[in-house]
Amino acid sequence: MDQTEGQERGAGQGAAPGPVKERLWIYDTTLRDGQQTQGVQFSTPEKRQIAEALDRLGVDYIEGGWPGANPTDSEFFAALPRVRARVAAFGMTKRAGRSAENDDVLAAVLDAGTDTVCLVGKTHEFHVTTALGVTLEENLEAIRASVAHVVAKGREAILDAEHFFDGYRANPAYALDCLQAALGAGARWVVLCDTNGGTLPAEVGRIVAEVIAAGVPGDRLGIHTHDDTGTAVAATLAAVDAGARQVQGTLNGLGERCGNANLTTLIPTFLLKEPYASRFETGIDREALSGMVRVSRMLDDILNRVPRRASAYVGASAFAHKAGLHASAILKDPATYEHVDPALVGNVRVIPMSNQAGQSNLRARLAEAGLEVPSGDPRLGRILETVKAREDQGYAYDSAQASFELVARRELGLLPSFFEVKRYRVTVERRRVGEGTMTLSEAVVVVLIDGQRVLSVSESLDENGTERGPVNALSKALAKDLGRWQSVIDDMRLVDFKVRITQGGTEAATRVIIDSEDGQGRRWSTVGVSPNIVDASFEALLDAINWKLVRDARQEDSR
Repeated sequence: MDQTEGQERGAGQGAAPGPVKERLWIYDTTLRDGQQTQGVQFSTPEKRQIAEALDRLGVDYIEGGWPGANPTDSEFFAALPRVRARVAAFGMTKRAGRSAENDDVLAAVLDAGTDTVCLVGKTHEFHVTTALGVTLEENLEAIRASVAHVVAKGREAILDAEHFFDGYRANPAYALDCLQAALGAGARWVVLCDTNGGTLPAEVGRIVAEVIAAGVPGDRLGIHTHDDTGTAVAATLAAVDAGARQVQGTLNGLGERCGNANLTTLIPTFLLKEPYASRFETGIDREALSGMVRVSRMLDDILNRVPRRASAYVGASAFAHKAGLHASAILKDPATYEHVDPALVGNVRVIPMSNQAGQSNLRARLAEAGLEVPSGDPRLGRILETVKAREDQGYAYDSAQASFELVARRELGLLPSFFEVKRYRVTVERRRVGEGTMTLSEAVVVVLIDGQRVLSVSESLDENGTERGPVNALSKALAKDLGRWQSVIDDMRLVDFKVRITQGGTEAATRVIIDSEDGQGRRWSTVGVSPNIVDASFEALLDAINWKLVRDARQEDSR
């Protein structure tokens, strides 16, 4: 392992004090830019929940939205959450033809009462003359007067220099004049915005360096990028390399069109990767960083979205090693195929199983489950043959690690029998209600637990009276009464349900993959296969509950 890799995987663990680090300021815009994502609309309680999570993470600024722009933002500012971070109210510079003191839109932003105010101002002459319809000098005066008014009110002022990179290419002198107008009026930060998201990282770095050379201090300069070319994170890093010291972005890269720079990628990079880890400090420490996966998934839960598996650092596949050669090397030293320790961001290593797997993958995956099986053990061959045979029927164990573990435990004779399903039944009924119709599903499950038969019944309506389907009814019935094991599964919930028709062997089959989560933030995937979608779903549900019991029931049973 070379020195750089050692720093990335273990920086801060017993190392001697290094040189004084430069401060890098993290400015989150999830509550405003993130809300501009197509299909996203936060409620006021959700905005407070996100703000509190961001504060626990340790970001420096939380942009709460635009006061007066909509009822949700106004309600948020009317009762701000108690946070350590500086909450920023967002707005725009004063309009032409009126003073800053008499601009009602600017007044609404100041009335929000936040210590920090971020104003967007035009810096591209095309937008000034075409979109605003004012002269270049009138726009400069709007920036000067607005920032001065904010500062006079005792607030920290930030200028978001809209369309800056496009404006700089068209007229560098005027774009710089806009920045200097804000700084001269007392702005703490001027932020270069790649509003259209079309500027590539090399050009971002060059322009940031030229802006600093022209007299704008780097420690008063920020960067705000969009991901329209898929390079928002790279462009942000280029800006930091060139001297910008405030970084704006959103959780999970939310934002208009293709999104904003993703803070769940940038923050771990600043803390764990060189040269950033040695050069900079942020308000985020290692303990908070270990909650990054949970924060990311919390946001997805609020949005009712499935987390993107391939997301850097926080995705379920970010540390998944499927190739046999890779898994073999991982067993010897994880640094062979992992650029950082997954635990540093709250993630876990995954050794997927599939019909391409060899014994290196198998033993590594078993070890992850706490199952040590010596090399050459004949049971390893039986597990591999079972996996290959079942995948030929349509199962997919590289996407359902929990189901694989249960298969392995069964072959190893290490799978306890917690309960036995004697039978189940699902009915679907369509009724006329007034002038319309409604569909209602009902499930009955009979299980044998400790020699006692238990019958559970559940219907598919949720607490709001909305029909959720037969699989939902079946899930609720199965998890309704498992006797002495019930407390172990009470914190389980279904977070995703995927169905695919696949060709297994000579007959088509339905594959169902279910993702579950518990109160500890653990997620696991299980798979079921059958020509019948309900039966495939039931198999996946059974595996989900049994995996949870394998992990937690022994602890519960010992109490």
